[in-house]
Amino acid sequence: MKKKIGNPWRCAFLGVIFIAVCIIYIAVFINLQVSGQDYYEIAGHISNRTRTVKIQAQRGEIYDRNGKKLVSNEYYYDLQLDYGSMPSKAYEKNNVLLNTVSCLTERGEAEKIQSPKYYPFNITEGDEKLYFEYNESFFDSARASRYNKMAADLEIDDKSADEAGIAIMQRYGIADSDGVLLYSTDKARLLFEYRLDTEMCDFSNENPYTVAKDISLETVSVIKESYPRGLNIYCGMKRSYNYPGYASHIIGRLGKISANDMKYYTDLGYPMDAEVGISGVEAAFESYLHGVDGTLLITEDSYGNIIDTKVETEPTAGLDVYLTIDIDLQMTAEDYLADNIEFVKSQAYAPQTGEDSKAGAVTSVDPKTGEVLAIASFPTYDLSTFSDDLQYLTTDETSPMLNRALNSIYEPGSTFKPGVAAAALDAGVITPYETINDVGRYTYYSANGPRCWINVMYGGTRGHGELNVTGAIQESCNYFFYEAGRRLTIDGIVSYMKGFGLGSPTGIELSENTGILNCPEYRDDNGLEAWNPGDTLYAAIGQLHLFNPLQMSMYISALINNGTRYNAHILYKACEYGTDTPVHEAEQKIMGEIKLKDGISTIVLDAMKDVIESGSASYLFKDYQIAVGGKTGTAQISETKSDNAVFTAFAPFDDPEIVTTCVIEQGNTGANAGYTVRGIFDKYFSVGDFAPDAPEDGGGTDDVPSEE
Repeated sequence: MKKKIGNPWRCAFLGVIFIAVCIIYIAVFINLQVSGQDYYEIAGHISNRTRTVKIQAQRGEIYDRNGKKLVSNEYYYDLQLDYGSMPSKAYEKNNVLLNTVSCLTERGEAEKIQSPKYYPFNITEGDEKLYFEYNESFFDSARASRYNKMAADLEIDDKSADEAGIAIMQRYGIADSDGVLLYSTDKARLLFEYRLDTEMCDFSNENPYTVAKDISLETVSVIKESYPRGLNIYCGMKRSYNYPGYASHIIGRLGKISANDMKYYTDLGYPMDAEVGISGVEAAFESYLHGVDGTLLITEDSYGNIIDTKVETEPTAGLDVYLTIDIDLQMTAEDYLADNIEFVKSQAYAPQTGEDSKAGAVTSVDPKTGEVLAIASFPTYDLSTFSDDLQYLTTDETSPMLNRALNSIYEPGSTFKPGVAAAALDAGVITPYETINDVGRYTYYSANGPRCWINVMYGGTRGHGELNVTGAIQESCNYFFYEAGRRLTIDGIVSYMKGFGLGSPTGIELSENTGILNCPEYRDDNGLEAWNPGDTLYAAIGQLHLFNPLQMSMYISALINNGTRYNAHILYKACEYGTDTPVHEAEQKIMGEIKLKDGISTIVLDAMKDVIESGSASYLFKDYQIAVGGKTGTAQISETKSDNAVFTAFAPFDDPEIVTTCVIEQGNTGANAGYTVRGIFDKYFSVGDFAPDAPEDGGGTDDVPSEE
């Protein structure tokens, strides 16, 4: 029997329905693929929004004069809460925080989680509850007004701390309407602290909130894959120090813009959260080193999905800075300076003979150009561990962060005498062959006048006898310089020594203390006691004045240059980032000029050579391969402390390439500071590896402060 066929009209109707459905699906497919409408527009006409993100520019790197990299850039990754993609619901925000902290803890990076900064409460946990007390110190901070506004919104201005805490937890979805915690106490506390801190920190698109700093690349990958919303990985750059612990005072630090400098930098186009140089080379050459940040446009839908990114402005890298410093010589200077101080302490034989020595400084310059070859200060610090060491660095009584080479000032002692000798010769108040008879005590103004150091040393029984200017420098005769200074007058001393650069800026780009060239005008200007003739005697032998070690090196350089004083400078050149193509090169400048009469500088420098070969520093450079000129100085600073030691020298004698001045605080006697100088010369000229050793005859005993 044949099978009965159904109603043909019904089959036709079903066919039409099927074809219509297919046409609709095809139309939707074409619309999605061809017209570009996305699912969210079809589903709910979702609106897009665009936000701007900073692309950090590369900061210029820092090199020494030979192209050795001192400071480089290193990428780091900070985990931030991203305001733009943060979920809107309280429990979702809480989950973002809890999941983030959990992930970091599981991956062993809990120590990188940042603690809340601005906190109005002290919290204790117990009985499945949180107990609150107000943190009174918070309400003295600038953030207190933000809390007070929130408190007014919640109407908790006059509530107890516990009542206020519960109200805030309810605001953040941490507690229910009855104040019962929705999380364990430890999780509730974590959420409370961070949620409140984000609000106190003005968390916004322009101000992301950093949860963890410097996380690993592996953790970055996990975060991106597992937690795409509400979080952002900030890729930044930090300074990496290739010679940790060396040149720290020179290089300096970076930091956030201070309130006092905010207007200056924002007027230059810096963002408010920019890092700038706050000391050393980083600050001095900020305009070269700082690049210009770029901007990235990010387009998101209202679900927080990123649908487009576009670089609006490319970042511009800063310039690389090359310094005049030789890092190998710098390391030698720092090592020898530290060893020198330990040696002085080890050689102390009685109270106030160097046992209290703890600090010092040394500078080396090229006298022909003013280029600074090394600047060392002790004690020092390590920029690579600065944050960890901050408490020690700010409380240690020896002030490790103080750059003593530029910002501490010292009496020059007898190192001042060569300048006075040159001045007296040039002014004609003494002649090269004139002798002055040192009888021990100088009695021109008073029968009880000051004595020469040798008279003090031998109990008032002797003086140096007849000496010309060469012998007076070699023997460091105070009596001779009392007389030369009296004839020259204080005005003459000041005029010449200022011309040599003492008491004046050296020209170096770093901050420095320009010291005191003492005189009647200085005392009048500062309301001090009036100048008297006896003061001129002490001024002539290097007492009463105060200078930094770099000034002393530049003063000797001016003598070498027959009175021409060049600017000290630490900038060698600035180059395009990652190249050695100069954009700017340092210029040599004449800071001052005293045209000494022919032969005068030769007389003085020859006498300084005698100091090294047969005077107070002869044991330091005995049988040295290179001829050296120099001068020792000892300066009394207190009746209860050892004297300061000062030593300045230059080499090679016939054509000087380097001038070095070392000051050892409480170094006892001038020659003691010569060990560092000898070590630097050994390195510079590659002539050996000097180890300090005590002289057989005691050394340096001809340079003791006079008795006032």
